[in-house]
Amino acid sequence: MSEMILHGQPAVESQTTALSNNVYTPRFDVCETDDEFTLYGEMPGIAPEDVEIRFENHQLAIWGKMAPRHPEARYWTQEYGIGNYYRTFTLGDAIDARLIQAEVKDGILTVHLPKKAEARPVRIAVKPG
Repeated sequence: MSEMILHGQPAVESQTTALSNNVYTPRFDVCETDDEFTLYGEMPGIAPEDVEIRFENHQLAIWGKMAPRHPEARYWTQEYGIGNYYRTFTLGDAIDARLIQAEVKDGILTVHLPKKAEARPVRIAVKPG
């Protein structure tokens, strides 16, 4: 993988007694094409208005809050996280921050990180001599 995304740092999951105070680390796939990096993160049940993404000083921070799906019910088991989601990624200089876009669909948060033009590979044509 290119050094344009140096590393992703999962947040430390807190061990608290109240479920709503937990901080969960969403899992992400990071893919690269010639034009961009794309992050795909699992955030089941999260609504677009419950996710915030900020890019500052080469850091991409993603956080959101998952409310209980059925607050009035008594759960026998609860395997989906309720509480806060948080994840950061340290990015290199090749990302064009003005063009970053994100969407959430079917529990997957997709973040597009376009590369600056000068960071994209250039194909050199070879002509016959």
